[in-house]
Amino acid sequence: MSESSKAWPPGYRVNPRAESLPAGLFEAFRGVPTAHAGDSMGRCIGAVGLRAYHDDLSLTVAGPALTVRVRPGDNLMIHQAIAMAAPGDVILVDGGGDVGQALIGGLMRTSALRRGIAGFVIDGAVRDIAEWAEGGIACYARGHTHRGPSKDGPGEVNVPIACAGMAVCPGDLVLADADGVIVIPAAEAEALLPRAKAHAAREEKIRVANAAGTTDQERFNALLRSKGCPV
Repeated sequence: MSESSKAWPPGYRVNPRAESLPAGLFEAFRGVPTAHAGDSMGRCIGAVGLRAYHDDLSLTVAGPALTVRVRPGDNLMIHQAIAMAAPGDVILVDGGGDVGQALIGGLMRTSALRRGIAGFVIDGAVRDIAEWAEGGIACYARGHTHRGPSKDGPGEVNVPIACAGMAVCPGDLVLADADGVIVIPAAEAEALLPRAKAHAAREEKIRVANAAGTTDQERFNALLRSKGCPV
């Protein structure tokens, strides 16, 4: 039996990296705020319950999702994901939201920096937060603790996961900034870009009007009247 045809034991799997989007699209999204992308997707998409640990409000991320599912408190497959990641990848981890044990720390940060990984999104805990605060790589997590992980498994790499309220497939476009994290399905990314840019243009017009004191009050009065308010 060849190595490639051997069956994975239950709970373990490592799939190849998914390369479903052109590199230029990630670069084009780098200047798109997560808020604009979220507004353009119905305002109900994006991570919830996460904190940015890199302490750099200017850091923005736009890269392909490399997904990991682990047993809470175990990071064996996160090490595997780091080893197979390409520069610019964003590693998203379904850790079940558990914050009893950290899934990544400073040593893994050093490895990730060396490989050019753009960031981590951890539905779980991290540790060595003083090192993450140095920046250079994004880190979003549900919490932190000094308690370290095991390395026993099981776990899976590059499978569909749930992470901080988001459905994520390998190769999806991950957008992250000071406001948080949003995942754009690969099949929708190209069509979303012009919508997000049009949204930015509309907001800029409103910003100029607000600054000049020429806000269209009738817009809001009409909304109030539609609710039955005597405006």
